[in-house]
Amino acid sequence: MRIVVAGATGNIGALTAAALERAGHEVVRVSRSLGVDVVTGEGLNDALAGAGAVVDATNSTAADPAETVAFFGAATRNLLAAGQRAGVRHHVLLSIVGIDRVEGNAHYAGKREQERLVAAGPVPWTIVPATQFHDFAEMVAGWTEQDGTATLPPLLVRPVAPGDVADVLAEIAAGAPQGRHPGLAGPDPQDLVDMARRTLAARGRDVRLVPSWDGLFGVEMAGNVLLPADGARIAPTSFETWLAAQRG
Repeated sequence: MRIVVAGATGNIGALTAAALERAGHEVVRVSRSLGVDVVTGEGLNDALAGAGAVVDATNSTAADPAETVAFFGAATRNLLAAGQRAGVRHHVLLSIVGIDRVEGNAHYAGKREQERLVAAGPVPWTIVPATQFHDFAEMVAGWTEQDGTATLPPLLVRPVAPGDVADVLAEIAAGAPQGRHPGLAGPDPQDLVDMARRTLAARGRDVRLVPSWDGLFGVEMAGNVLLPADGARIAPTSFETWLAAQRG
C-alpha cells in the first residue's frame, strides 16, 4: 500500500515510516522540511495522490492554547480535505491518553480539536491515544532545569516505547478503520519524578529534582488521569528495558 506519514521527520513519524517500509509498504514522507506544509496545504495534493492511508504524527511546540488549536486545526483540515480528494481510505491519528480529562493544558486543547475534526471528517478513521513516551520525564525536567535543579510534577504515567507506538501505527494503517482505538500503553505504571531521577542517573547527570504542581502540569493531572482505560493495548517494552539501553 502507498501510505503517507505526516510529521515524518519527527521521532514517531520517522519510526512509523521505517516500520511501514519494513512491512513492504511504499511510504511518502510529509513534513515542511521535505517541501510539504500541512498548515498551509502546500504540496499535499501531490503527496497524497494514490495513497490508501495517511498516518498523522504531526506535533506542535506552541505553548498558547489558541496557537495550538489553530495549528492542529489547520493541519487536520488540510490533511482530511486532501485525503478526500485523493480517495484515501483510512486516516490514522496518533493522540494522547487522557486529553478529555484535562482542560488547562494547551497541547491537549489542540489534540482535542484534532480528534474532533477527524471523527467528524470525510475520511474513514482510527484515533490511537497513546500514553507518554519513555523519555518524557527527562524532557520535562529539561524544560525547568536551572543551576542544577529542576521542578517537575509527580505524575502517575504508564510510559510506552516510541518504537512500539510506531509498530502499532504501522499495523493499524495497513488495516481497516477502527474508529476510536482503546489506547496504547506500556507494561507498568511509573512516577514521573522517579523516572526522571533514574534517567538522569543513567546519563551520568546529577540534577536535584523538586516535585511541584506549578508549571505546565497542574493538579488536575494527578491520580489516574493519564492512565489508559480498561482494554488498552499493552506494548511490550518496559521502562526498565529502555533505561538499560540508555546506560549502554
